Amino acid sequence: MNADLVFGIHAVEAFLQRAPQDVLELFVMKDREDKRMQPIIQLARQNGVSVQFCNRKTLDDMVGGQHQGVVAKARLQSSGNEADLAAIVAANDKPFILILDGVTDPHNLGAILRSADAAGVHAVVAPKDRSVKLTSVVRKVACGAAESVPFITITNLARTMRELQDAGVWIVGTAGETDTLVYDADLKGPLALVLGAEGEGLRRLTRETCDSLVKIPMFGTVSSLNVSVAAGIC
Repeated sequence: MNADLVFGIHAVEAFLQRAPQDVLELFVMKDREDKRMQPIIQLARQNGVSVQFCNRKTLDDMVGGQHQGVVAKARLQSSGNEADLAAIVAANDKPFILILDGVTDPHNLGAILRSADAAGVHAVVAPKDRSVKLTSVVRKVACGAAESVPFITITNLARTMRELQDAGVWIVGTAGETDTLVYDADLKGPLALVLGAEGEGLRRLTRETCDSLVKIPMFGTVSSLNVSVAAGIC
């Protein structure tokens, strides 16, 4: 594990609730001992976490603003790997996996993790290269979902997809060139949904490895959706 900063009220509170032993220190802005902050301060003290009160500039210097008055220094679990994904698939009768083929924006990943948590996704999978990592910005946008949904980074996406298929998981990719709407597709049973990078969509090999393709119908004038919105709809 490595130490990093988690910031934002929801992200810090979720981290304290799920892994208080990994919170090393809590920094709270002076005069922010209000109704929203009190439960966080109490939770930290109950778990023996040192609470430091400091001015806004100190927090701004730590994380560049957007901290909502609270920053935690924490030991962060590293991303999972192929073996972790195999264990997750084996442990669930109907595994539900979300695969991201090259999503690079931390705000998009944070929003996707939040939707994945709400939808009961067992793991979010992404390539190690050319993809965003679990940064502090991702954790803030995810509002605690970065701690609840396993995030798996793998070396070879096509190989991992074939291993999922061998394990009985049906892989559905999202692509504009198909005629099958996501609302008409059979999405029951062991399932992996695949979404492509912002603006580029699925890479050719990724698309060819999918068992089937679906698209979101677009009834307005815009031709595409933000990947985190598309993930939420799917």
